[in-house]
Amino acid sequence: MRTAAMSPISVIAIFDIGKTNKKLFLFDEGYRIVFERSARFEETSDEDGFPCEDVELLKHWLIDSLGEVSQLPQFDIKAVNFSAYGASLVYLDEQGNCIAPLYNYLKPYPEKLEQQFYNTYGGKENFSVQTASPALGSLNSGLQLYRLKHEKPGLFKRIKNALHLPQYLAYLLSGEKFSDLTSIGCHTALWDFTKKQVSSVGF
Repeated sequence: MRTAAMSPISVIAIFDIGKTNKKLFLFDEGYRIVFERSARFEETSDEDGFPCEDVELLKHWLIDSLGEVSQLPQFDIKAVNFSAYGASLVYLDEQGNCIAPLYNYLKPYPEKLEQQFYNTYGGKENFSVQTASPALGSLNSGLQLYRLKHEKPGLFKRIKNALHLPQYLAYLLSGEKFSDLTSIGCHTALWDFTKKQVSSVGF
């Protein structure tokens, strides 16, 4: 049994962000959960009235939760990582501020715009093979960017960075903006596997 005089436990903090449940776990060096916190948030809506994540509420919960557990004397947090749904993009301006809703990847995609997209970039089958991205509408986050470019050009021009949600959460703590091949290459339509580079989708 531990006492107040004993050394704190070394732990890793993991944020598990689902569309319904948000959780914070602390794992010890034996991969045992030694602390758990969960929350549920009411969704907000985008400008079209479609339900979406309240990204500001999520941001404050994450920062506040990590701040609180960092003060617990029985734990010594050695690292932080994130598990979050990755098909939604957070749009940041020049100052790193979020400037748009976290558009829901379940939002129906306009058929005419989707047809225009694939006609422009070599056809649905060819493009899907090149990018390893089955035609999934808004689940292809590259198509979310394409939609913004054509439906909300004023907003699109203000975007400095677009980060998938897991990378945005990491950015909140580190101040670093980055992606990785696992993220950008996962049915996003953003990575050309034939050329091993960002796909030519006109952004």
